[in-house]
Amino acid sequence: MRTIFGFARLLAVLAIFVAFQGCSTTQSHESTGQYVDDSVVTSKVKAAIVNDMALKGLQINVKTYQGVVQLSGFVNSTANASRAEELARGVQGVTEVHNDLIVKGQ
Repeated sequence: MRTIFGFARLLAVLAIFVAFQGCSTTQSHESTGQYVDDSVVTSKVKAAIVNDMALKGLQINVKTYQGVVQLSGFVNSTANASRAEELARGVQGVTEVHNDLIVKGQ
């Protein structure tokens, strides 16, 4: 009986250890909190772009990783690309913007 309790205790300790390892961060992974923060930043940047009359109907994709925003997709002019970058930089939580937008027809 004592062996069964010892084995159960060992399994419980291992389960807790594995659970905590899943919450830790590494160089290439975000913590849960950082992922949520990046999701909020992405949503705010997307909202700013959608609410801008010049950019509203354009295909602009937004991704955020540790506060760095990447804009990709297609715009009609370099002015639109600059405007999208300007809007992204104005969002709280953005540390850097990578503007990979492609101007159609160029």
